[in-house]
Amino acid sequence: MDRFLYISMTGAKETLRAQTVNNHNLANASTTGFRADLSAFQSRAVAGSGYASRAYATNATVGWDSNQGALMSTGRDLDVGVNGPGWIAVQGADGREAYTRAGDLRIEPSGLLKNGAGQTVMGEGGPISVPPHTSLMIAADGTISIVPVGQGPETTSQVGRIKLVNPPAETLVRGDDGLFRTVDGTDAAPDANVRVASGVLESSNVNAADAMVNMIELSRHFDLQVKAMRTAEENAAASAQLLKA
Repeated sequence: MDRFLYISMTGAKETLRAQTVNNHNLANASTTGFRADLSAFQSRAVAGSGYASRAYATNATVGWDSNQGALMSTGRDLDVGVNGPGWIAVQGADGREAYTRAGDLRIEPSGLLKNGAGQTVMGEGGPISVPPHTSLMIAADGTISIVPVGQGPETTSQVGRIKLVNPPAETLVRGDDGLFRTVDGTDAAPDANVRVASGVLESSNVNAADAMVNMIELSRHFDLQVKAMRTAEENAAASAQLLKA
């Protein structure tokens, strides 16, 4: 009886954990460049002395979905989407270099180039600063060119190049701030093969319909586990009653 109850209890607890991951994905279905977390269930034997006669359910985040989201046209010069594999380098709140797919860029009054989350965009030589200009263009390789204020198109000049990287997926880990960093803490090297498209933004790769279906399925799993716990309680009470007779 205790095995039945223990498996049901751990199953319900881990189902709630899976529901948390799924709800987090669903909440970010409209977040630019978001990568969905992946979770999986498995059974494990209870460690300890004696025979391995007990098992319990576990759920863990096993990685993230590397599939690209759709590129949506915005027509805005400062919006860029990574076209294919790769990442945009930014500076996290901890001062370390981090990586994102969100290319909703903006220029601060100080001239610093930042993304929509307020993180400074990194160039291959450090943070990028953009001087006053009348027009701006971002090339496929991340090069930023401007026409200075009061000048003609013939004075177009390059002011920096967005650092684009493409480290192996297994070497990246997502932080609590949603940014990715290398596992060993080193900065990834620039990759000339990474390309961006100007005037577009990459949508989240979360499939909202699938996430909704998964939410309903997990809710039903939780209800079944709770019913199993009630059944175990009723069986235990019936057994105790028989022993009293």
